[in-house]
Amino acid sequence: MNAAIIGVTGYSGTVLYQLLSQHPVVENIHLYGHQKDVAKPRFLNDEIEAFCDRRILIEPYDVRKIMAENDVVFFATPAGVTSKLAKPYLEAGFPVIDLSGDMRLKDPAAYKKWYHKDAAPAAELDQAQYGLADFNTVQKGYVANPGCYATATLLGLAPLIKSHLIEPDSIIVDAKSGLSGAGKKLTTSSHFAWINENSQPYKVNQHQHIPEIIQQLQVWDQNVKALQFTTTLIPVTRGIMASIYAKPLPGVDESQLDKAFEECYGKRRFIRLIKNGWPSIKEVSHSNFCDLGWALDPNSHTILVVSVIDNLMKGAAGQAVQNLNHMFELDETLGLPMIPSWP
Repeated sequence: MNAAIIGVTGYSGTVLYQLLSQHPVVENIHLYGHQKDVAKPRFLNDEIEAFCDRRILIEPYDVRKIMAENDVVFFATPAGVTSKLAKPYLEAGFPVIDLSGDMRLKDPAAYKKWYHKDAAPAAELDQAQYGLADFNTVQKGYVANPGCYATATLLGLAPLIKSHLIEPDSIIVDAKSGLSGAGKKLTTSSHFAWINENSQPYKVNQHQHIPEIIQQLQVWDQNVKALQFTTTLIPVTRGIMASIYAKPLPGVDESQLDKAFEECYGKRRFIRLIKNGWPSIKEVSHSNFCDLGWALDPNSHTILVVSVIDNLMKGAAGQAVQNLNHMFELDETLGLPMIPSWP
């Protein structure tokens, strides 16, 4: 199999390149920029020092060449790119796995509101399939890879929503992310002197993953209309911890929660249920696992679910490779490390 990566120099793109380089079915990886005209040739080793031994050309963007030379294309591009590039792939039915947020939302107005950019046409958005890989095993066409916060939150909420165990208007999510989730671009909040020994809420009630989360929750239960969602930057390189709170419906007890999580995830290879203790970011680092813990407090009558993932793996490149495996009917673990980095 030949695979193309468009946008290899961002964090998600470089992790994706690492995974595909070790994938037993991927024979060749072709790299492309997302611009047609470039002033001078670009090479991977010049732009990513960790790949200093890989003198690989990053070719200018050419959709015909990309589809002719590859069996699948991955977009690891910023928001606002694939909304302008998706059409020929959709028309050709060419396999695409898009790590950006451009094709996740079905409503163009919602995309413009939350991303502050022009959306792809509604007809194109309708053709993209949301690839939450542990539920939506897409096997052809255009896959919109989920966002990192959305992945952690949806996997934590799925058993509660699908089994109808909670008040649908009671969901509160306190999600914390490492610095790599903000990308490579330097900002004031990404300076070591600022974020070290610090934490900072950001995009409160404005994060672009909110409508994506609600959209999928409504697939499972149309009664979910909104949720309280807070994101906080913490001084770690990679990882997300989503603490999810909700009110149980009358009569729901802890045994029903246990049953719901077991029925939802008992046979899923990348979901680990933590029954004694609580999950931590360190225990999923550099892996495609999502670890989940839960409890019902009888005093406050509140359910807590803690969901942890590596934002660059399960929240981006790892889930993209999982979607690749589904698309080509391969074992879903191929090319993905099955043991987290420890310590």
